[in-house]
Amino acid sequence: MMRALFLDIDGVLNSTVWNADHQPEIAQGILIDREKVQLLSHLVHDTHAQVILHSGWRMWLDAQLRLLRKEAEILMQHFTEAGFSIAGVTPDLTTEEIRKNKQFSLVKAEEILAWLSRHENVQSWVVLDDLELHHEQISAHQVQTDPSVGLTWSNIHSAYQILVG
Repeated sequence: MMRALFLDIDGVLNSTVWNADHQPEIAQGILIDREKVQLLSHLVHDTHAQVILHSGWRMWLDAQLRLLRKEAEILMQHFTEAGFSIAGVTPDLTTEEIRKNKQFSLVKAEEILAWLSRHENVQSWVVLDDLELHHEQISAHQVQTDPSVGLTWSNIHSAYQILVG
């Protein structure tokens, strides 16, 4: 049996405040706040959760989780330095209209549920995302971060309670 941690990136491992103060890093494709990755690593190590990427960043990996863009390489490097990696990604159920209008929250819940339906060995799971995913089943498992701040210790504690009880 496994624990799954569905991870969004923007608004979780970075924030609008961090982004405003780190324009040179963003220009170089470095969009991740290392302090947020360190916070996440505590949750991953303490719960032995498998990280499942459900962020749009998953499009920067191929089906075998090989890196397709520099940003993904930097993200994986941060994760490796923190002692964890991505175990999988959710399927892409977006349409051209959803991508064009950036309305990803309309399908994120269904993508997570689709992944769960293919992995029956999940004993507990949590979703870290800054967006409201508008789904009753998901809401009971979601820790919604404040995009202006990103991941916090309080979020980590809440996610731990969902995963471990």
